Amino acid sequence: MSKDYSKRDILVTNALPYANGPLHIGHLLEHIQSDIWVRYQRFQGNNCTYICGEDAHGTAIMLKAEEEGVSPEKLIEEVRISHEEDFKAFNISHDNYHTTHSDENQFYSETIFSRLKDKGLIEEKEIEQLYDTEKELFLSDRYVQGTCPHCEADKQYGDNCEVCSSTYSAIDLINPVSVLTNTKPELKKSLHLFFKLSSLKEEIKEWLNTSQVPSQALNKLSEWTEGEIKDWDISRDAPYFGFKIPGYNNKYFYVWLDAPIGYLASHKNYLDKLNRSEEFDDYWKPGSSAELYHFIGKDIMYFHALFFPAMLLKSEFRQPDGVFIHGFLTVNGEKMSKSRGTFILAKTYHQVLDPEYLRYYFAAKLGTGVGDIDINLDDFLQRVNSDVVGKFINIGSRTANFINKDFNNKLSSNLHEESIIQDFLDHASLISETYEKREFSKAIREIMVLADKANQYIDRMEPWILSKEEKNKDLVQSVCTTALNLFRLLTIMLNPVVPNLCSRVYSFLNIEEPKWNQMSELLLNHEILTYKPLLTRIEKEQIEQIKQKSKEF
Repeated sequence: MSKDYSKRDILVTNALPYANGPLHIGHLLEHIQSDIWVRYQRFQGNNCTYICGEDAHGTAIMLKAEEEGVSPEKLIEEVRISHEEDFKAFNISHDNYHTTHSDENQFYSETIFSRLKDKGLIEEKEIEQLYDTEKELFLSDRYVQGTCPHCEADKQYGDNCEVCSSTYSAIDLINPVSVLTNTKPELKKSLHLFFKLSSLKEEIKEWLNTSQVPSQALNKLSEWTEGEIKDWDISRDAPYFGFKIPGYNNKYFYVWLDAPIGYLASHKNYLDKLNRSEEFDDYWKPGSSAELYHFIGKDIMYFHALFFPAMLLKSEFRQPDGVFIHGFLTVNGEKMSKSRGTFILAKTYHQVLDPEYLRYYFAAKLGTGVGDIDINLDDFLQRVNSDVVGKFINIGSRTANFINKDFNNKLSSNLHEESIIQDFLDHASLISETYEKREFSKAIREIMVLADKANQYIDRMEPWILSKEEKNKDLVQSVCTTALNLFRLLTIMLNPVVPNLCSRVYSFLNIEEPKWNQMSELLLNHEILTYKPLLTRIEKEQIEQIKQKSKEF
């Protein structure tokens, strides 16, 4: 089959969830953001591939498996299944969900390492690192806590500060403590391998200047690019769960080396399944015409905007076109808390409420900035009930019954008011532009303005009054036909955000899912199905149920 060069070839990735615990709604924020954009691109007819997988290596995995009395391999497989079930429940449309503990990832990790080494970009250094004498292991960054050496925030981990976003070595922490044994670790020497990132400052700056990275993130990244960029420690000592570094005894690739390489591995695994392995170079070789974008949180932008692009550049792979960065999720204005019932697991949520509610609410909050995003549970209830049920669904529910009862489910062959249809079609390009730019909150605002116009049209025409007189029969049919065509247009516009709900609308309208460019193909002289409730309101009791379940897990 010949390739259609009129379509964009796009590859989208998410940060890989860590394979040592369940997903919570903070994880879902990023995946919903990505999924909306991916669905929009597919809706436009573009070839958009969406990949992800488990981040399956590191000391945390090893210790969690030890705690549960299972092998690390068994642990990561069980967690992977759990994660995939949650993503499926929230309608996240990954084309492939793989794992960094894979043959593909080992191959590309070793390939990239060897190419960097051949270019003189790997250096051996003897370093001092923190060692837990009780546990008898070198402490990875996440197993050391102390005071940030930059902003002096307490209880910060050994790699970066969650308060000021600074990165540092664990030995730079003030008053470090092992979180494993609550003891003071001692310094111990070990030979480590470093990627000479410091020699690539100009290449990093050039990539930042030519790629799509949020301006707020660039301001933070410039603190590093305008100052000192340190070489990057890419090795860890045994015991460790991961890939051994070829040519070295008891040395393993640091999890943050092979985690982003997992994007290449997942994509290769996907193409191999489809017998399309030859397409890999079309996406990953320098000069590729395909587009590559990463969606990540602001806590890991250092790795994705400095380390990974530099590694790719010097190992003969293409660099990403953009890194789209979001902030943290708070609940009721605060960090998620189990005691308050606001540390909400994905499973806890979807056992009680339709995931489409959360997808809509996140979309209404998401833009291109890196500021934190808050889900206020009272506002969540009111906003979803008002917008999705009270405005959008209401258009269908209040007009379909007339068509069902009085016209044997048959729409009119003509519209009552073509100008309002045209008004909606005229707004489609603006809404399309906001989706493309990932300005989802703006898209939602524009769509709800149109939903208000549709409801105002119904209020103005009052089909419930008109239907009382036989002479108005044709008018009622054309008015309701007009309203249901507006309902269809709004459904197409909302499709990337609430795909399952929109699928139910298409079934009711008795049509196949349309593409974005099919908006103008209106439903006239068309038979719909009998209307059934498409979505119910959120009840306060359901919010309380989620909060209670969150306290109990």
